[in-house]
Amino acid sequence: MAALLPFRALRYDDRAGPLGSLVAPPYDVIDDDQRRTYLERSPLNVVHLTLPDSPEEAAAMLARWREEGVLREEEPALWWIAQDYVGPDGVARTREGVAGSLEVTPYEAGEVLPHERTHAGPKEGRLRLLRATRTQLEPIFLLYDGDPPLERPARDRDLEAEEGGVRTRMWRVPSAGVDFPGPLLIADGHHRYETAVAFRAEDPRATHTFAVLVSSRSRGLSIFPTHRIARRLTREPPSAARDGGLRLYRNGEERTVPAEGELDVAVVERYATDVAYTPFEEEARAAVDRGEAEAAFLVRAPTVEQVRAFATRGETMPQKSTFFYPKLTSGLLFHPL
Repeated sequence: MAALLPFRALRYDDRAGPLGSLVAPPYDVIDDDQRRTYLERSPLNVVHLTLPDSPEEAAAMLARWREEGVLREEEPALWWIAQDYVGPDGVARTREGVAGSLEVTPYEAGEVLPHERTHAGPKEGRLRLLRATRTQLEPIFLLYDGDPPLERPARDRDLEAEEGGVRTRMWRVPSAGVDFPGPLLIADGHHRYETAVAFRAEDPRATHTFAVLVSSRSRGLSIFPTHRIARRLTREPPSAARDGGLRLYRNGEERTVPAEGELDVAVVERYATDVAYTPFEEEARAAVDRGEAEAAFLVRAPTVEQVRAFATRGETMPQKSTFFYPKLTSGLLFHPL
């Protein structure tokens, strides 16, 4: 079992301004132009902390915001979170989970399982920021296999913000902690989780991290495909006898490529290595029609069961195999260490 503990969350005070002007997507999906937009949106926007000019600047700003009352500390609690969204498939859903403080352990302990390969550069940057701020600025998104041990409070939400078409609501849940069935599977935040493990090795007091746990049985949980736009093919894929699988769009025509028993994204790697990515089929086809790419592979999303199977075997999936949508919004709460 994995214990999710209450924590003294930092959150924006009303004096900081409308919460919608203060939140942002996670740091790793913000490009340079978007960063400038969020920095200009408010001098108190979370991106000033998550993507600062330097870790030292972020630490000084965070301390100043606390001193000035821009951020205030809550009493220990867990937080129920609900995200209302419309996916790339056009379907409206609500994904719900519980936010709290989770002990960080190495993957070898078998309590938390990864499914993606990480890179040293991003982890070193996040580690410098964590050393400076001693605050988990963004949550990690994990899955557990079971029914929620809590229910959404039957009262009005404590905070609400909209970012990128996703409405997030949160409720304080006074609690001594809740156990969730493990092992937990990282859906999003591998670099941040491994950074937290590394920081604990440096500082034994930093035992926990900021996490949002979502049931893999939740009706609002979705994995969407990330289609491959192949600038050129390394060899020509054969055609499959049956439809309904991995599809190839080329020269204005679409056909099925054999992928029986394999992940679609793994099959694509046999035929193309120079690829771009999009969650939208029409965008992938349009790139081919404009002559920007030789072909587009329209892939099927893996299931949670497939992702968990890879993780349980200790294997990693190809890059951008999973697209858990939506991302968790940053800036709603912070987790001091």
